[in-house]
Amino acid sequence: MIDFYYSATPNGWKVAMMLEECGLEYRTVLMDLGGGDQFKPEFLAISPNAKMPAIVDHDVEGEPVSVFESGAILFYLAEKTGQFMDMTPLGRKSTLEWLFWQTGNLGPMGGQLSHFVNYAPDGQDYSKARYKGEYERCLAVLERWLEDREYLVGDYSIADMQAFTWAFIAKPLSSSLDNLPRVAAWRGRIKERPAVQRAINLHKDRQNRGQQNASNNKLLYNQGASHLLDAGSKRS
Repeated sequence: MIDFYYSATPNGWKVAMMLEECGLEYRTVLMDLGGGDQFKPEFLAISPNAKMPAIVDHDVEGEPVSVFESGAILFYLAEKTGQFMDMTPLGRKSTLEWLFWQTGNLGPMGGQLSHFVNYAPDGQDYSKARYKGEYERCLAVLERWLEDREYLVGDYSIADMQAFTWAFIAKPLSSSLDNLPRVAAWRGRIKERPAVQRAINLHKDRQNRGQQNASNNKLLYNQGASHLLDAGSKRS
């Protein structure tokens, strides 16, 4: 059994996709991010960055294994199951390249764009324009790479799962895939998978659709060092 610490966000969907694709038995621990579940000491012991998703794998020898950060979780589950990753040295290398690329580029740029489009106060034109440009630059990287490929690394893999969720929400981020036909086709192929549909519908009713934003929730937004330091002090 795997405990899956989750909220209905693009980062949460990635791990839900892998769990569903592999048919692994898991228990969803739904997190109230607006209420501060991520700062509870018991969660910080699993995910020191105070971010979901995270997992605790009980199906191991010895003590349960915790894993945080979506890319690390996908890689861990791929190695655990032998699925959705080319296990040759070059295959692993290529998969890691795209996992790190998404972690440092598409994900953060999409996340910042989402903040300024959906959750920040009005008057953020420069920030919206900057992150929209960076997000769309990342989509163009995918468009070029997919010129003669159906998926990022050979067959459908965790590299695709990692990148898909932020391309999936292009429209709510005010971007279009109309001039990115390869990305649109890749997105469509993945979206049609039953496991992917189950993942993106997991607790769909609990999505934050702007109800909690930077103006009304200072715990979820506008964080600083005190959020973690105060949470850590509660353990002593």
